Amino acid sequence: MGARVAVAGASGYGGGELLRLLAGHPDLDIAAVTAGSSAGRLVADLHPNLAGAPGVAGLTLRRHDPDALSGCDLAFLALPAGESAAVANALSDCIKVVDLGPDFRLADGTAWERHYASPHAGRWVTGLAELPGGRAAIRAASRVAGPGCYATAAMLALVPLVAAGLADPADVVVVAASGTSGAGRSLRTDLLASEVMGSVSAYSVAGAHRHTPEIEQALAEASSGARLTAGIDAEPATAVRVSFTPMLAPMPRGILATCTARLTRPATTSGELREAIAQAYEGEPFITLLPPGRWPATASVAGSNGAHLQVAADTRAGRAVVVAAIDNLGKGAAGQAIQDANLMLGLPETAGLTAAGIAP
Repeated sequence: MGARVAVAGASGYGGGELLRLLAGHPDLDIAAVTAGSSAGRLVADLHPNLAGAPGVAGLTLRRHDPDALSGCDLAFLALPAGESAAVANALSDCIKVVDLGPDFRLADGTAWERHYASPHAGRWVTGLAELPGGRAAIRAASRVAGPGCYATAAMLALVPLVAAGLADPADVVVVAASGTSGAGRSLRTDLLASEVMGSVSAYSVAGAHRHTPEIEQALAEASSGARLTAGIDAEPATAVRVSFTPMLAPMPRGILATCTARLTRPATTSGELREAIAQAYEGEPFITLLPPGRWPATASVAGSNGAHLQVAADTRAGRAVVVAAIDNLGKGAAGQAIQDANLMLGLPETAGLTAAGIAP
């Protein structure tokens, strides 16, 4: 018997991906699955891809209720914005929690209120193990908040350069394209196949996207040298400004983020930028810095917890350019949550996960 885990919000794409990964996890057993309007239905009815998964396909979704989660060692919360806080606060302190939603990502209440309608619930440990101090903080935590999918890609791309003093966090531009699963499973006209196929469109531009303050928070802490964990006082950070433009791409899953920042030294070479990223991620099981000249593609990381990176110095423009590819449901959500749970429960960090994508 492994550790007992529950998935709250198992009917959505993120919850379904959690169930797929848990079905093959050697050390985690699913104790309960819950949902809102889909309560009472079988997992295989909502997620046909799991019809052949023993111990998962026949599970019945229960209604969201703290009692449904009470018998587990760890609960994953894959709930809409504003719903995780109430569930988490009702759980016993002995139950560890990984939140895939945004409720506990931000330290700044004002930034939260700009983007969300619910009250600010505070900040938990940031669940991105590859950031400075991240792995140790996650291991010691009982409550962890996974960063957003776009934020994950941008953080992995930019934090090493900002931490090394090579990129100016006051002048950052991120343009990232995501698959339609990033918008959730609710029915929307703008997500119909006939609307999306053959088209790429921008949305939530000019600082309106909710992941913008997450990216700025991480870069501020990287600049100040603070560990990315709740409750740690940091030295005053350099002003951070991120211009983020998300785009919807005609694919079901994946994120390709092109991140640029002004070089602190115009003569900085691509080799120096590459060395900073290589050192930051040396030995990391899920981060791959591609060989020079090979640029990331979303298809290469599909279905995995991997992240592919490439970097170059645009010396004419005086900017660092980093491109990151992740699966928004993998490293951007469920895969990362499993990685966090492994650390929190003292399991091998890579258990139940792979850095290898599926192809074709």
